[in-house]
Amino acid sequence: MFEARRDGIAVVTLNRPDTRNCLARDVREGLADAWDRFERDQNLRVAILTGAGDKAFCAGGDLKEMVETGMRVPPRDMFPLPYDTVELSKPTIAAVNGVAFAGGWMIAQACDLCVAATTARFAITEVKVGRSSPWASPLIHMIPQRIMMEILLTGKPITAQRAYEIGLVNRLAEPADLMDAALELAGEILDGAPLSVRAARETVMISTEMGRSAALKAARQASELCYHSEDAQEGPRAFAEKRPPQWKGR
Repeated sequence: MFEARRDGIAVVTLNRPDTRNCLARDVREGLADAWDRFERDQNLRVAILTGAGDKAFCAGGDLKEMVETGMRVPPRDMFPLPYDTVELSKPTIAAVNGVAFAGGWMIAQACDLCVAATTARFAITEVKVGRSSPWASPLIHMIPQRIMMEILLTGKPITAQRAYEIGLVNRLAEPADLMDAALELAGEILDGAPLSVRAARETVMISTEMGRSAALKAARQASELCYHSEDAQEGPRAFAEKRPPQWKGR
């Protein structure tokens, strides 16, 4: 389900609560379409991904499908993941409303930020079903190595509080307040100049890919468009005139 709000926020909802929002073919196709709509709509600047119901954000892949198709290695483009199989230039926030297991953890991890209900739980359960989780490799840039090792080797769930403590989750909220917390975080991003936000996002990801010197050079290049924009002049001018800036995104 896709909602394009007037404030520049897109809300994408995995809407199969009867199957705990598992990543069946129709859900995968719907998510791919949602990311494409978000990226193409110039009026949308931040996307929030959540799940329908109060029990599951996403319980993972469709194990029945795997059995029926005799699936071995999942096709490279099977899952629409930002930074992997989907190219997005704008920030995404996972609003985890319930369990995020296996593929559910995967799609939450693929978002730029994460807000979780206090009742949410996270797990990489592939060792429990004889599968693997190569998609988890970027997790090393988010949490410490030994914690990552324990999570992958045991497959045991962690609480939302623990996920917050190790740095996987940005903010916690009571279940009834989850979407408000996600919208608040999205609103804080919207306060920034669009090109500055884009450059900041690229800077973070560049820093996970390169050594210090190379990252500095690449980040400077990624910031050129921002520095030469009209907004780069509007920001200081608005500050000097003691008024809110009027961003144009150019």
